[in-house]
Amino acid sequence: MNRWLLHPLAKPALFLVCSLPWCWLVFAVLTDRLGANPAEALIRSLGDWSIRALVLVLLVTPLRVITGWSALARWRRMLGLFVFFYASLHLLAYVWFDMGGDVAAVLDDVVQRPFILLGMVAWVLLLCLALTSFNRAIRWLGAMRWRALHRMVYLVAGLGTLHFFWMRSGKNDHAEVWVYAVCFVALLGWRGWHALRMRSQSPAQTTT
Repeated sequence: MNRWLLHPLAKPALFLVCSLPWCWLVFAVLTDRLGANPAEALIRSLGDWSIRALVLVLLVTPLRVITGWSALARWRRMLGLFVFFYASLHLLAYVWFDMGGDVAAVLDDVVQRPFILLGMVAWVLLLCLALTSFNRAIRWLGAMRWRALHRMVYLVAGLGTLHFFWMRSGKNDHAEVWVYAVCFVALLGWRGWHALRMRSQSPAQTTT
């Protein structure tokens, strides 16, 4: 499997697969397939794909450790950038279609609706992660500080889930929200368990 994951076509294939939702949404907009409220459908679809991509990013490390497919690590950066891509389109669609591009109205909406504020904070954190996702940033920050900074992805997951939950509260439709919440809690729980396990093993490995 590692050989397949390291194939020169693996990354282009991943890029293509991750681009498919965006391609479909562009097609749906151009052919008027987004229903009676296309702006709302577009905004929500882009938000959904942001959180789905975030689940995939957080799944990379557990899958790599459990299966031994070390080459999966080289996919994490691209998946992370796609999270930022879809989240940015989600924000842009909200600003353009919902608020008519009026920045003052957007700022007013942030103050009046806390779930919008949560989404904005999550996007700013994603921006920080995207800007520091490259090798030059790792060298500049140092590996330890870079890893500490990129652990904020779990904070993004929490804020994104709360943003989603609050948005759905108006319609009392939380089924999909709970699916993502369970995924994030399970992945964070695995991360904590794995970190404790590695710490408990390191003294034994040192003495041997």
